[in-house]
Amino acid sequence: MRIVVVGCGCFGAWTAYHLARGGHAVTIVDAYGPGNSRASSGGETRVIRMGYGRRDIYTRWSMRSLEMWTALAAETATAVFRPAGVLWMARAGDTLVAETMQTLDRLHVRHERLSRAELESRWPQVDFGSIEYGVHEPDSGVLMARRAVAIVADRAVRAGARFVTARVDAIGFRGQFAADAFVFACGPWLPKVFPDVLGHRIFPSRQEVLYFGTPPGDARFAPPSLPAWIDFGEEMYGVPDVESRGVKAALDRHGPPFDPDTGERIAAETVGVVREYVERRFPALRGAPIVASEVCQYENTSNGDFLIDRHPAFDDVWLVGGGSGHGFKHGPALGEYVARLVVEGGAPDECFALATKQTVQTRTVF
Repeated sequence: MRIVVVGCGCFGAWTAYHLARGGHAVTIVDAYGPGNSRASSGGETRVIRMGYGRRDIYTRWSMRSLEMWTALAAETATAVFRPAGVLWMARAGDTLVAETMQTLDRLHVRHERLSRAELESRWPQVDFGSIEYGVHEPDSGVLMARRAVAIVADRAVRAGARFVTARVDAIGFRGQFAADAFVFACGPWLPKVFPDVLGHRIFPSRQEVLYFGTPPGDARFAPPSLPAWIDFGEEMYGVPDVESRGVKAALDRHGPPFDPDTGERIAAETVGVVREYVERRFPALRGAPIVASEVCQYENTSNGDFLIDRHPAFDDVWLVGGGSGHGFKHGPALGEYVARLVVEGGAPDECFALATKQTVQTRTVF
C-alpha cells in the first residue's frame, strides 16, 4: 500500500515505522521536523509508567511499548530509555492508586507497596508531607522524548519510508500526495486541519515544564537515587535530574487554550505554584534556580482517551491523536495498532472511536 503519515511526533513516527517495516510505501510529512519544539512530542523527557487505575488497556499498551522502547535503545545503542523507576505518592483513600495496584497485580507487573516509614528510609531527601504510602514501579522510568522521536523517524526512513518537510493543505491534500491511505497523526494541529470534525473535540492546552538546579556535588536528585514521581493529589509530576538537566517538575493540570504555531513558549504562569511544591517536597531545593524551562501542549480529548478512527467522510483517512498529556509512552504500541488497522481494516476499540469524543471536557484518564 501507499500510505502518507502526516505528523512526525511520537504517534506518527511509530506508525510510519511499523508500516515501513511491513513493506509498505510510506511518506512521512511534517511541517517542522521530527519531535520539533512546537510538537507535543518535543522537549527532553517523558515518564513511562504501567499504572492507569482500572484502565488496563493503557497498562497493556505501556507494557508492550516498554518492550519496544527497550529494544530500540539496544538496537541503536542510544539512551532513549532511562530505567529510573516511577513512584506513585498516595494519600488515605486514594482510589486511583488502589485501583492501579489491583491492575498491576492482575497483569503481573512488578511493583511494591511502600509504607510511609519505608518511603522515608529509601528517599530521605523527600519530605512526604501528607503522603501515607507509595507504589513503586522499579522497571518503569524516563524516555528521552525529542531524541527518541528523531531516532524512530530515522529508523522508519532506513526501513524505506520517505520524509518530506511540508505543510499539508487540509482541503487539497489529495492533490499534494497520491496514496491508498492517509494517517493524520498531527496532534494539536488536528483541530486546524479538520475544524469541522475536530475543532470542538480536540483541545490543545498550554503546559509549562520547569527544571530546578540541584546543589553542587549533590547526587541525591539523579537516578538511581531518585525515581520519577507522580503526585496526582496535588496535580504534580516530576523527573529526576537526568543527564544533568535539572529536576523536572510540572503541573499536570490543563492550561489555557494554545496555538501550536504561534503560541509563545516562555514559561512564567506556573512558576509560583510549581516552585512552592518543589521546595516543600524537596527541602534541599529551596531557593534552587530554574535552570531551564519548556512550554509544550497537551492535545486533550473530552476524557483523555486517544482518538483513533476513520474520518467520517473519507474511508481512506485515519485520525490519530488526542494524546492528552499521557500519550508519548504509548507510541510504539499505538503505532503498531494503527498500522494494523490501516492495512487490515476493522473498527477501533470503542474508547478510541470518534463518536465517543465529546465537546465538553471531563477528564477520566490519568
